[in-house]
Amino acid sequence: MQNADPCIALIVAAGQGLRAGGGLPKQFRQVAGKSVLRRSIEAFLNHPAIASVQVVISPDQRELYDACTAGLNLPEPVHGGASRQESVFAGLAAIAGAKPATVLIHDAARALVAPDTITAVCAALEKHEAALPAIPVADTLKHIGTTHVRGTLPREEMALAQTPQGFHFEKIMRAHQQAHGKAYTDDASIAEAAGMAVHVVPGARSNFKLTTPEDFVIAEQMLLGRMSPRIGTGFDVHRFTDGDHVWLCGVKVPHSKGLEGHSDADVGLHALTDAILGAAALGDIGQHFPPSDMRWKGAASHVFLAHAAALLRERGGVLENVDVTVICEQPKVSPHREEMAMTIASILGVERERVSVKATTTEGLGFTGRKEGIAAQAVAMVRLP
Repeated sequence: MQNADPCIALIVAAGQGLRAGGGLPKQFRQVAGKSVLRRSIEAFLNHPAIASVQVVISPDQRELYDACTAGLNLPEPVHGGASRQESVFAGLAAIAGAKPATVLIHDAARALVAPDTITAVCAALEKHEAALPAIPVADTLKHIGTTHVRGTLPREEMALAQTPQGFHFEKIMRAHQQAHGKAYTDDASIAEAAGMAVHVVPGARSNFKLTTPEDFVIAEQMLLGRMSPRIGTGFDVHRFTDGDHVWLCGVKVPHSKGLEGHSDADVGLHALTDAILGAAALGDIGQHFPPSDMRWKGAASHVFLAHAAALLRERGGVLENVDVTVICEQPKVSPHREEMAMTIASILGVERERVSVKATTTEGLGFTGRKEGIAAQAVAMVRLP
């Protein structure tokens, strides 16, 4: 929302964040089917009080950033510095030209920030020059040495600071300039050092900073707990024709015949595409890729499956698992089962463990038993908001 007194959200995502595991900086890791950074960005983009969102990244993270922000309306990312403090200052300098009245500075790793928290910080800035969300300390605080407790600290006046931390832009910009050469752990500390009074609003325990592998497990469970499970099924059949191979579950399998179809006639991927579309109530493969459309003549079926997965993600959905059963007498599926499962996992962008591929026969009965064609059925379980 653009208004006379715009508020810009500045999201700091320039850290390497490898302590959380996974081989990627934590802000680019997925949690419940969506990257941590994208979740943080969308929380502010979707809030009516925020005019725009500026992200700060490391120069070597541009490719990861582009992948996880595809389709979002964002300005060019800003390159951060060697420390969080330097990165925030770079972000403040980048948005100075927009002349924001206020700015909300947020750690990308707090991906579960709630709209109510953003609202509370914005509302506080109408009366105060700085504001932050905080939660009371529930545990007893100990002052510890190398191996022993040195004492117990009073917790009654203690709180855990969170983000977003909000400020009047000109004041926090000057405070950062004055703080150059000194190290602070958050922007509220910089504001305090500059003599600003920082107002506290209620934070939320769900707005924790994703730091360790355990944090990702907890966050995923929380997010999935807010989503509804849905199940979809799919079925497809294609008859044999002349040829020397068939496509099954994305794998080219040598055979004495081919399969007849408008596309590459991959019954496994067709059934699975319908299962995912059905679980998300998005129609069927024929609606999205009608046989009458010559664009899909001979098309590779992984295009159909990838499209269904993309539609699911656009709805905020998460794919839990898929199960495909190929029904035929020939060719044998078992020698190719692992490659098929890996191929499907790659197309869907999920772990191999979420994909099952099986095969069975009809004991010589029916059209598959007479070796006239191949059938496949699939089941997909998804979660939707």
